[in-house]
Amino acid sequence: MTLLRHTTGDVIEREALTINPAKTCQPVGAMYAALGIHNCLPHSHGSQGCCSYHRTVLTRHYKEPVMAATSSFTEGTSVFGGQANLLQAIQNIFEVYKPDVIAVHTTCLSETIGDDIPQIAKAALDGGKVPAGKYIIHCNTPSYVGSHVTGFSNMTRGMVHYFAEPTDVKTDQINLIPGWVEPSDMREIKRIANEMGVKFVMFPDTSGVLDCAMTGEFEMYPKGGTTIEQLKTTGSSKATLAMGDWGSYAAAELLDSKCKVPAQFLDLPIGLSATDRFIDALRLTCNVDVPESIIEERGQLVDMIADMHQYLYHKRVALWGDPDQLIALTEFLVDLDMLPTYVVTGTPGKRFEERIQALVKGFVPDVKVKQGAGADMYLMHQWIKQEPVHLLIGNTYGKYIARDEDIPLVRHGFPILDRVGHAQFPTVGYKGAMRLLEKILSALMDKQDRDSEEERFELVM
Repeated sequence: MTLLRHTTGDVIEREALTINPAKTCQPVGAMYAALGIHNCLPHSHGSQGCCSYHRTVLTRHYKEPVMAATSSFTEGTSVFGGQANLLQAIQNIFEVYKPDVIAVHTTCLSETIGDDIPQIAKAALDGGKVPAGKYIIHCNTPSYVGSHVTGFSNMTRGMVHYFAEPTDVKTDQINLIPGWVEPSDMREIKRIANEMGVKFVMFPDTSGVLDCAMTGEFEMYPKGGTTIEQLKTTGSSKATLAMGDWGSYAAAELLDSKCKVPAQFLDLPIGLSATDRFIDALRLTCNVDVPESIIEERGQLVDMIADMHQYLYHKRVALWGDPDQLIALTEFLVDLDMLPTYVVTGTPGKRFEERIQALVKGFVPDVKVKQGAGADMYLMHQWIKQEPVHLLIGNTYGKYIARDEDIPLVRHGFPILDRVGHAQFPTVGYKGAMRLLEKILSALMDKQDRDSEEERFELVM
């Protein structure tokens, strides 16, 4: 990709052109969610090139090998349909790779020709291609609709559709649906719940799958992920906490309608206020006390905010990425007295702009928000050309704007291709907020040090 110094500040409304979109395609999210099931092999029902791209972007982000299979469409498959390919793939996968679950997601091509995945899966079952105790699940993920977040949501909903079992008697367990976050974030959410003494099932769960330790031995299926047995019990849980409307709403809603498990919808627990609400929801839903250890973590975060407030106050910020993450990040920035000025997501949906506007109402009068078609990195750059900001927060694709405009960048979201740590260090919870605050402050201070005159180059900030 060339650098972007040709970008002008003249914004022209574009209806049929997206330049450097702030999203990627549905199957990437479906594949990521499927990896959160223990002993699951994701399967891309489409061409080899599609599967290669989905695996590649996940591998580059997580720096871990991502295993997946493909139906390997050819020109003939595109004409006559992919049933024969998928039937053969199912047989080969169970015989050679021996997963417990094959999680099939569609692609543009298979959606366009209209392949019926449930019918093909039934044919595989009737034909004896599915061993006893093994499963095939699916979701529809055409790349020309939605985004990677939509695909993640669809596959997570598929887990409920295929595995959740309704019961008349509810247990003391709750369901946690974390939305699209990092394996480190999922690990932190589980740590907080365990610290509070909560009995839970979290799905999907990519911790222990995409943040593995080096053992010197190849593992086709790492030890992490939500087990099939756990997924089956989600229908007997007494409640569901769904974090992030775009990533978690569909699965929680289906659990409610299918299994009568009431859902509470929360924002991702990124930052002070959103984490407060998550902790309080755990406390009230499970009738537990908040332990001193969690209270201490909150106090440390508040102390850090108070200490560093002078360097954060009224700094203008541009953000892009996934809507669930952007909503929580925007609220955190407002809590820090920073000014989230430009907010862009390529993921379509409802209420995003309304949510952002409500969060910054009366605080950032010149905020600009864009979602869906035309919400891309080119528009973001145009806005910044018109009036610069002090900080960028988003994925790796913002580094070109950061370089061209000499604005510090805090990498957050998906994908991050040129740094490490996001799979190992959380940004959810109070500890995650401290890490995020440290990254924001370091980015601003590094630029201040780099640009300061000799007489203003301070040792102690």
